[in-house]
Amino acid sequence: MTSGNQLEALLGTHLLGVMGTYPEQGMDVYICGVHLLSDTRLRLIFPKGHQLRPDQRVTLHLDNRTGVSEYDAELKVYRLSFKGVVTEISEWEAIIEAVEYQVFYGLSAVMEYKAAGYDFPEDARQPSPLPVTPLEILPAIDDAEHDNKIGVLLTYAEQQPHTTVMAFLSTKEDDIFFITFPSTFKSKLLRRKNRCYFAIDSRATFTFEHAIEWNYSIIEGEVFQVPATHPVFAQIQELFIMKNPWEMGFFSHPEVEMYHLKAAHVVCPKKAGFSPV
Repeated sequence: MTSGNQLEALLGTHLLGVMGTYPEQGMDVYICGVHLLSDTRLRLIFPKGHQLRPDQRVTLHLDNRTGVSEYDAELKVYRLSFKGVVTEISEWEAIIEAVEYQVFYGLSAVMEYKAAGYDFPEDARQPSPLPVTPLEILPAIDDAEHDNKIGVLLTYAEQQPHTTVMAFLSTKEDDIFFITFPSTFKSKLLRRKNRCYFAIDSRATFTFEHAIEWNYSIIEGEVFQVPATHPVFAQIQELFIMKNPWEMGFFSHPEVEMYHLKAAHVVCPKKAGFSPV
C-alpha cells in the first residue's frame, strides 16, 4: 500500500505522460499532461481533447526524465507503467484511479501498488515467432532524432496496454529499431501480437509545455526480428551503439534480439508544420 504522495516526491510535479488504451478496436495513444493528485489518483490534461469514457482501462508511462539527455545501461531515472481506470471525464481532462503499478529506479522496484482484488490478467493467446524483417538495405538514419535517446513502446497486453521505455534508432522512413531479450514481458507480448506503437517525445531537450503541445511522434506498425545473420544487422548495431553507447554491452549477450518496427501509420506534428511558441 502507499499513502500521501510519494510519487510526486520521486517524479516531480510537471509530468508528460504517454497513455495507451483500447477503444472498441485497436489501440489509442495520447500524449498528455499529468498532475499527481495522490499516489493512486491522476488528473490528465489533453490539449487537443480525448475520447475516453468512464470505466475505460488505461496505461500511462510516467518518469522523471524531463531535461535528462544522458543515460546509462541501468536507466537511472524513476519510471513506471501506471495501470488505471477512468473515473471522471470532461472535455479536456480525465481522472484516473490506479489498479496496479511498480516504480523502477535502475533495475530495482522502489515502490509498488496493487488495488484490493486486482489480479494480473492471464494471457491465453498463443505465441508465434516474429517474421524476419523485409529490409534488404538500411534506409537513411534520421539524424534529427539523435538527441532523443529514449522512446516509449506500447504493446498489446490483456485488458490494457503495457508501456516501457526503450533506447532506439530511427530512419527517415520512420523505421524504429530496438533490442531486448526474449524472456522480457514486452517480447512475449510481441510474439502474441506483432503490432505495437512507439512514442518519441523531446522531453530531454524541450520544455514540458512545448513537448505536450507539439513535439512528439507516435509510430504504429508491425514488428519484425532482425536476426544476427541478416545483412543489415551489423550496420544497425554499429549505428545503434553510436547513438546509444551505454547499450553496447547488451549486444555481447547471446540472447539479445533486435527488432524492427516498420511504420504503417505516423502521427508527427513536428513534420506537419507545427512549431514551438
